[in-house]
Order: sequence, then structure tokens, then C-alpha cells
Amino acid sequence: MNRAPQSVWHRPVHFLAFGFGSGAVPFAPGTVGTLAAIPFYWLMSELPLGWYLMVVAITFLWGVWLCEKSSRDLGVHDHSGIVWDEFVGYWLTMTAVPFSWEAALWGFVVFRVFDVFKPWPIRWADRRVAGGFGIMIDDVLASAYAWSTMHLWFWLH
Repeated sequence: MNRAPQSVWHRPVHFLAFGFGSGAVPFAPGTVGTLAAIPFYWLMSELPLGWYLMVVAITFLWGVWLCEKSSRDLGVHDHSGIVWDEFVGYWLTMTAVPFSWEAALWGFVVFRVFDVFKPWPIRWADRRVAGGFGIMIDDVLASAYAWSTMHLWFWLH
């Protein structure tokens, strides 16, 4: 069970690392965090691809710091409620995918499957890379699998 600290509600860094509070839910915070990323993708999907990628790159770099800071403050490496990595991973999954609610939900499912099951090298990175970068990188790797799956599906259909 996820036990979110009270600091999520009064420390801006923790609030953001916990995905605007979405990671504070008691069960399946990664899933809820990924769901919370969908409306932001909806807004970002109107951006030209270069701007979209720049926004995602900035949120990744910022996420390394957010996750590191929150992790250290809480004294727990990769607290289950830290879901900023899910936000960025989902947004990477949806890169160059035209917005539709069907695509948004399909991307959610595909990303969650790869994030939960962690095929190689995701599990390796999750266990061996420390700090904020370690928290972020396994979701980036999961998004690479999910992005490939999304685009293969679109290409075949």
C-alpha cells in the first residue's frame, strides 16, 4: 500500500514529483499517475513535433532533479508515489501520435504493460541505476518499447 507523506500537499517539489498529487493514491499510484498525464498529453499534442520534444526533454531533465530531491527528502529511493517518471514516460510513448481518446488509452495500456513487466534492459536499469536519473530512466526505456509498439500498430493499421 502506498503511504504518501503529508509533505506532498505542502511542498511544491513533492507535489510535482507525486504528479500533482496523483501519486498519493493508496493503490496503484503508477497507474493513476499515468492516467493523470493524459490531459497534459492532450494539451501538448497540438504542439509541433520539435516543440513537443523540447517540452518532454525539459520535463525529463527537471524530473531527474524533482525525483532525486523528493527521494532524498523522503529517505526512500523511488517511493511508489513518485510518478513524475510515469508522466514523462507516457509523453514519450505518445510522441508523434495524433491525439484521439482511443490512441491516448491505447498508449496508456501499452506503456503500463512495459513499465510493469520491465523487459530487458528496463529491469536491469531499474535495479542498477541510482538517483533521480535512475528513477526516470526505466520509464524512458519502457516508453521506447511502448512508442515502438504504438507506431508499429499505426503502421500496420
